[in-house]
Amino acid sequence: MNKGIWYAAGAYSFWGLFPIYFKWLQHVPALQVVSHRILWSFVILAGLVLHGTPWRTFRDRALNLAVLRVYVLAAILIAVNWLVYIWAVNTGHIVETSLGYFITPLLNVFLGVLFFRERLRPWQWAALGLAGAGVLYLTLAYGAPPWIALTLAFSFGIYGLVKKTAPLGSVHGLTLETGVLLLPALAYLLYAERTGAAAFLHTGATYDALLVGSGLMTMLPLLMFASAARRIPLSLLGVLQYIAPTLQFLLGVLLYGEPFTQAQVIGFSLVWVALVIFSIEGFFAHRPQPVATPE
Repeated sequence: MNKGIWYAAGAYSFWGLFPIYFKWLQHVPALQVVSHRILWSFVILAGLVLHGTPWRTFRDRALNLAVLRVYVLAAILIAVNWLVYIWAVNTGHIVETSLGYFITPLLNVFLGVLFFRERLRPWQWAALGLAGAGVLYLTLAYGAPPWIALTLAFSFGIYGLVKKTAPLGSVHGLTLETGVLLLPALAYLLYAERTGAAAFLHTGATYDALLVGSGLMTMLPLLMFASAARRIPLSLLGVLQYIAPTLQFLLGVLLYGEPFTQAQVIGFSLVWVALVIFSIEGFFAHRPQPVATPE
């Protein structure tokens, strides 16, 4: 099997199993977990950058106003995404996080229409309409929008939009993003230490290792994804991306016993049908056409 498929399946499986990792840290406030994730991710990324690129080269590429504007926005979006995700996992909302990542591919298509004037085919519009109906149904059933799912979908969808026009490569870009967030993260961790609220070095070596390991857990799937993206078509990558929210959904319902109500069954089903239509339509739209031969 193509190595790219293994890399993609590995990356999405990592992301799908993230709830297990962060559940081990559920006694640690979400903001502290995110701050450690930023800190240790930056340490790993800085090491990768310095190993492969002279510091002056990275500095010259990254530290100009136009580039910084892009990555400050990207950093804010990914920080919001990480914070809401970790908080939701550790407060019993894994099922709703999975809905957010089921919605994200369809939202990406909609953002493409808004910002890049991409034209949608009729079945793509039908898929978007069904997904919108699913979210609307859940809003009416809950009495409020499913804000966790929508925050995750919009923060990650707009993050992808920003990254689409970003000038740096994936490793350099993420290094700059975590670098932008590093000072606020360190300031918060020092404040938590000073007020006696810090978990790091106060709750045992196992939890210290998990907090440090959050950086590695962030980097591994990203590097696997980057390797996959170079080896397999985007259409196949798009189908494989559903591994992550599917695993999250199954973990929420089967492992952690989160409720899956009748209203959620109806709302999720509309989104799932939309994804099936979207995937099948994309497969046939991008299928190679036979070359006509003269008789």
